[in-house]
Amino acid sequence: MIQILLVVFGVVVFVFLTGIRIAQEYERGVIFRLGRYTGLRGPGIYWIIPLGVERSMIIDIRTRTVSAEQQETITRDSVTVKVNAVLWYRVDDASKSVIAVKDAGAAVYQLAMTSLRNIIGQHDLDEVLQERDKINNLLQQAISGSTKRWGLEVERFEMKDVELPEAMQQVMAMQAEAIREKRARIIKAEAELEASQKLALASQAMAANPAALELRRFQMISEVGAENNSTTVIMIPSDFVSLAKSLNDYVREHTPKT
Repeated sequence: MIQILLVVFGVVVFVFLTGIRIAQEYERGVIFRLGRYTGLRGPGIYWIIPLGVERSMIIDIRTRTVSAEQQETITRDSVTVKVNAVLWYRVDDASKSVIAVKDAGAAVYQLAMTSLRNIIGQHDLDEVLQERDKINNLLQQAISGSTKRWGLEVERFEMKDVELPEAMQQVMAMQAEAIREKRARIIKAEAELEASQKLALASQAMAANPAALELRRFQMISEVGAENNSTTVIMIPSDFVSLAKSLNDYVREHTPKT
């Protein structure tokens, strides 16, 4: 009798031990009793009814990083590009990730790739290259609504790299070179305009004060002498220039017209 009791006790202990489960801090156990969902367990140690009455599915709730394979798509302005993207998501509701969708990871991945192609197709190439933050936000918003129903939360979905055809790269390089040349010419023209304005102001100041013109001549002579000592400079007073100008005006006024 005692042996029978020991055997029964041993069987009970064995059956009890087979129902013990352990979930890590980053895991949750989704419990099904006779096929029906009953709740979540964990983290830590918990017990389920053994012998197939209850079943536990362990779900990892850590953030997962998925590197999307290169997608070849066409932009709105009919340019073929190859885009690489990275997706970060985590399980927000472990029960929904099991009940609402089969293979949640594959589902969110396929949804992300479809949304990536659709969003790129709605924008021009310049927008894809220059407004990445805007497109990344659109990508995340496009898939967040569907993933919520699956118990998943998309934390980030961003383009990593955009590869252009070689012919398009050459065209863009030519365009960039033309833009740089245009900027250089504009800067040079603005400098010449500013210099002409300064020279005009300087000429007005010298015309109003003949002494300033003489000082400028002396400065020019000193600069020439410093660069080349063998240069001979002949000074002509500015009064001669004024006298010649007055004489020319006088002759023009008194010359009879034919």
